[in-house]
Amino acid sequence: MKIYISFLISFNFAMQVIIDFLSAKFVDRIGYRIPIVFANICISVGFILLGILPFYINPFVAILICYFLNAMGGGLTEVLVSPIVEALPEKQKVKAMNILHSFYCWGWMFIVILSTVYFKIFGIENWRYLSILWAILPIICSILFLEVPINTLKSEDSENNSVSLRKLLSVRIVLAFIILMICSGASEHAVVQWVSFFAEVGLNVNKSVGDIFGTCMFAFFMGMARLIYGMKSEDIDINKGLSVTAILCIIGYIVIVFSPFAFLSLIGCAIVGLSVGIMWPSVFSLASKTYPKGGTAMFAVLALAGDVGCSMGPGIVGIVSNNKTIINAFSYIISNNDITQIGLKAGIFFAIIFPILMFTILFVLRLRMNKN
Repeated sequence: MKIYISFLISFNFAMQVIIDFLSAKFVDRIGYRIPIVFANICISVGFILLGILPFYINPFVAILICYFLNAMGGGLTEVLVSPIVEALPEKQKVKAMNILHSFYCWGWMFIVILSTVYFKIFGIENWRYLSILWAILPIICSILFLEVPINTLKSEDSENNSVSLRKLLSVRIVLAFIILMICSGASEHAVVQWVSFFAEVGLNVNKSVGDIFGTCMFAFFMGMARLIYGMKSEDIDINKGLSVTAILCIIGYIVIVFSPFAFLSLIGCAIVGLSVGIMWPSVFSLASKTYPKGGTAMFAVLALAGDVGCSMGPGIVGIVSNNKTIINAFSYIISNNDITQIGLKAGIFFAIIFPILMFTILFVLRLRMNKN
């Protein structure tokens, strides 16, 4: 069962990366409206089929089909929503971007809480109907995107408002932002994948409560960071704001790893949630401000880099946490008799390289900009 679940996660990630890459080539040519409507239709169809197909064909094949549709829709949405907001005739770009991305967190909490309530009332055996019900949201979004006015993000580099990927990837500053996006995704997901475990152990509750409390806690702090920063962002230098959050993220990692109590590790997870909140949207805003020639293609490449980071973070934690040599070495540093917690903390300790790398790159960028 674990193998199948792991494959589905990897499959979903791979599809999103492919869509991120391909969208960089065609979105500027056909505009935003058709792809964003198509993306929401894909998501809604994926949800509906998830509640139907497994009962008529091989369940695993059915889930793969639904995952493919959801990944295609999710990948396109990830690429398109940020440039759509960036292209709005709104002067406070950073504010708009952070508030936009805060709704990812509120939606995350909304789905976790409502799904839990649904299962409590109707039973988990009726999950198929919940899947079909969740299709209502993307259906509404697809209808709205048919009507709302949509501006196109203009590239300053060419007449057709499109920059080739080859040229984009030859620009050093863009490569720096790609690494920053990888660090953003990795810093977040290296911890978020395990926050429910720390809630379960730290609060001495069952797995269901741990999943709900841990996940919602992380999403809440992440969303609040984006919302508050968005409101105050026009008075804050983006580079300095990101640098401060990178330091705060490092502190959160240290608390998680070296705290002798699971409850304090849970607080460390909250600190990380608070710190990573502005990373993803603010890197988008800083990239657009620093290199306005990038256009939609740059947003697609940055989204792809973020997805790569979301996979790398948990991947490193997983590999390290299963390495017996490293676990044995950490058992002398971490005062804990639980081998699972020692391995997990060792993995998270190695993932601290991402916020450290982020701070370093931002520091170099700041020095370079000051010289210019």
